[in-house]
Amino acid sequence: MLFRYCTNAISQATKAVAKGILLAGIALIGLGVLILALPELFAALVAALLIVVGLGCVVTAGRIFFQNRKMEKQVSNDPDTYRENVQIHIEEHYDE
Repeated sequence: MLFRYCTNAISQATKAVAKGILLAGIALIGLGVLILALPELFAALVAALLIVVGLGCVVTAGRIFFQNRKMEKQVSNDPDTYRENVQIHIEEHYDE
């Protein structure tokens, strides 16, 4: 059974976090490649570390985007999935 406690605001926040992680990962990869262009030994070690961390950030952001997209498709395909036994009762009082 699918329980949905999140709203559109949470979905937007998740996308914003994923975008931030993606940008950080790309920046780290770029910085790593820039440092790698320098011939010093320690710079090469730091560059390798930054590239690995940057790739990890990009992979994490991709996974978050994929899961968010998958969740949105699931909701948009069948909006009544998590409201299976919900009934709305409206009492109408007329002054007649």
